[in-house]
Amino acid sequence: MKRDSRLSSALHALLHMAEREGSITSEALAHCLGTNPVVVRRTMGYLRNAGIVTSDRGHAGGWRIRADLAMVSLRQLHEALGEPALFAIGNHHESPDCLVEQSVNAALAGTLAEAEALLIQRFSAITLADLAADFARRHAAAQPPRTRT
Repeated sequence: MKRDSRLSSALHALLHMAEREGSITSEALAHCLGTNPVVVRRTMGYLRNAGIVTSDRGHAGGWRIRADLAMVSLRQLHEALGEPALFAIGNHHESPDCLVEQSVNAALAGTLAEAEALLIQRFSAITLADLAADFARRHAAAQPPRTRT
C-alpha cells in the first residue's frame, strides 16, 4: 500500500524555503524533493490557500513562505493538505454483516481513533520553527571543525 507523503514533502520543501532569501521555483523544489514540479505546485497550492506560502509570477517568480514559522504547526499543515489518512491500516469492510468482523472493526476503530487523536495533539505542539531549529543544529554539527592557521 502506498503511503501518503504529502506532509513529509511539504515540510521538506518548507524547510528548504526557510533557508533561502527570496523565492524558489517549483523546479528547484522538485529537485530537492526528488519529484515532479507538478507535484510541488499542487502541494504548494494547498499551502497557498491556507496562507502559509505565497507565489510570485514571472521570470524571477517562485514560492515564498508567508507565515511566521513559529505560528505554523504540523497540525495546520496536515489540515491544509486535506487531512490525509494518518494510518495505512483500517477495517476490511466498514459496515459488515458478520458479527466477528463487527467485533474486529470495533476494536480497530477505537484504537485507531485514540492513536490518531494523540498524533494530532502532538502535531499541534510542533511548529515549523521547531523543525528549522533542529535542522540548524544538525547542520552545524555536520560541519567539519575549522582549523586555525
